[in-house]
Amino acid sequence: MEDRKEFLLRMYDQLWNNINRHILVVWQSVGVLVGIFAVFSLVEKKIISIDIASTLIILISSWLIAHVIDASLWVNRNLAIITNIERQFLKEEDLRNIHYFFGERPKKDMLDHLQIQFWLGILIAGIVLAYHLINRVLPGIGSPISNFKVERSLPYIVLIPCIILLFKLYRKNIKRFEEFLKNSPGIKINTSERDSGELD
Repeated sequence: MEDRKEFLLRMYDQLWNNINRHILVVWQSVGVLVGIFAVFSLVEKKIISIDIASTLIILISSWLIAHVIDASLWVNRNLAIITNIERQFLKEEDLRNIHYFFGERPKKDMLDHLQIQFWLGILIAGIVLAYHLINRVLPGIGSPISNFKVERSLPYIVLIPCIILLFKLYRKNIKRFEEFLKNSPGIKINTSERDSGELD
């Protein structure tokens, strides 16, 4: 029993360390912003076109969003394991005496901190696409087909597989988390007292 207790406590600490590491995706956001400034400086120096720059920014934003989706799975899974470990040591009266979170079923929602990173990626991609559409696509509408340049459509060509891949990654992670909850539900805790509002 002592060995089991020691193992669970060490695992508990390591899971929290893992969560902290995945929450540090804020540095990925900083990397995205630095990358965007670098790309636009290349446009200003006429090294690459605005079409290529917009395409690169779509890829960078998608990279950020993919990391956030992946980090969300790891954080939620680790929180669920932490909850299961807490249920090994805490009793139902500890819902009131210590905290009630270990009595809750773990959620698959993205943490607010990660949602901020997620929406940053979406907004950066959206603003760049809107800028590109207004300045590069709309002025060419109604022009002869001979004026059409494939390069102008690159951001939109890249956007479609990025959306598909991100959606697949999100669905895959949700499925993996639901499978985890189904196979490792943890010790059942009676939360009826809290649900009735008596603990508030």
